[in-house]
Order: sequence, then structure tokens, then C-alpha cells
Amino acid sequence: MGIGAALRSVGLFRDRRIGRYTVLREPELYAYWEEVHLRRLFALLGVDCVFDVGANRGQYAQLLRQRVGYTGLLVSFEPIPALARVLRDQAAADPDWVIDESALAADNGAHEFNIMATSEFSSLSTPCHEESGRFRALNRIVDTIAVDTETLGAVQERYASEYAFTRPFLKLDTQGKDLEILAADPVATKRFVGVQIELSVKRLYADAVPMGEALRGLKELGFEVCAFMPTNPGHFPELIETDCLLLREDLMAQLH
Repeated sequence: MGIGAALRSVGLFRDRRIGRYTVLREPELYAYWEEVHLRRLFALLGVDCVFDVGANRGQYAQLLRQRVGYTGLLVSFEPIPALARVLRDQAAADPDWVIDESALAADNGAHEFNIMATSEFSSLSTPCHEESGRFRALNRIVDTIAVDTETLGAVQERYASEYAFTRPFLKLDTQGKDLEILAADPVATKRFVGVQIELSVKRLYADAVPMGEALRGLKELGFEVCAFMPTNPGHFPELIETDCLLLREDLMAQLH
């Protein structure tokens, strides 16, 4: 998960409504921006399945269920066993929420997975502090575990054979590996109606692709930008990462 993942919990903010208006505290603005965009996009696209890759403690899943209002199939991928157990406890009463204790990568195989001092930073990639040292203490390796990895196409095929979804949406938060995962299987990537990905303004991982290069790669894969969204309340005046919401270009063209 990204640097804003821990703040995506359902208890972060509550709406205070005055007539037609919603009153928010300043630290709540970033999360509300994401909620509004996802609610509108899911309704527009008729999303019936979400792959939540890099689920951590279920922050994104809770956002979808309790703030966005999404009730369809939700598949959360989390390779850290302790966190996967937390997710299973949360999903116990939700028959449409599936927990998959595996990691996505550019290949099917076995890899070393780095567990960081703060779990939201954990990744197959290695931390890099050359462009920003703000998270040096949090984004440092404290343990490694062996994980089985699967490609996007492999997990897509596995779940498509079991569930009858037709309008899947992909949220990727793999800390440095997102574009690599998408580019490794472009056919599978284009089966998603939309993608949410974290872009690096300043790299926190050795494998992270700079923001401009990532946007060009996403365009080549057939996706157009729908919105940029903050991942946290901010580290003023430094901008390190931002979420990007993308729509498949053929679907975008239909809206014109």
C-alpha cells in the first residue's frame, strides 16, 4: 500500500451535512476527492468486480464498501500472512469479498518480498531514498519472506472462470511494480474497464517508474487519465506520490 493507505480507513471522516452541502475538515479533503471520483466512475462503467492489489489491512476495501457504496465482487490480494489474516476476519461476513494471499508480479514464480518497518511500504522492490528521504525510517526493510507470485493474466483467468464478471476494475498499489505488472500482460490489462495506480513524483523504490514515463506507458496500454487524486493529506511543500484514475480509451471515446 502507498503512503496514504493507513489514512484510508472508514473512521477517518464522517460527513457533516447542512442541507445540500457536506462540511469537511481540511485533512479530510484528499480522501473525499477519491471517494467522489470512484463513486461516479463505478456508476458510469457499471463495475461488477474489483481487484484490490496490495490490500494491506483493507483500507481500500473499506473505502469501497462503506464510502463509495460498491457491493459487487471484491478480490483483495495481500501476500503478508499476518495482514491476510486481518483481511479474512474483516471479510468473514461479506460473501462477495475474497482474500487472495499472493503477490502479483511480471511472472509466475517465487520471489523474496520485503517487509518494511511500516507495513504499507512493503514491496517486492527495494527502497530508494535518493529523491526523498522523508520516509527513510518507515520505508526500510525489517524482514523478508518468500512469496508466490502470479501475473495479472493468471489471476484474471482464475477468477473469471469462477465468477461471472464482465466489467472488472483494477486498483494497483505494489510499490514500484505497478507498470511492470501491467506491461507484462497487456491483453489482460485491457480487459479492465478502468485502473487506479499510484504514480511516483519522487521515487521511493528502486523499480519505481517516473511519473511522466508511467503516464506514457499507460497511454500505450490503451488507457486515458480520468483524474489525479491525493494519496494523503500532504507533505507540504513536497509532493511525493499521487493516485491516478484511468479509463480504457475505447470507453472514453464512447463518452464524447
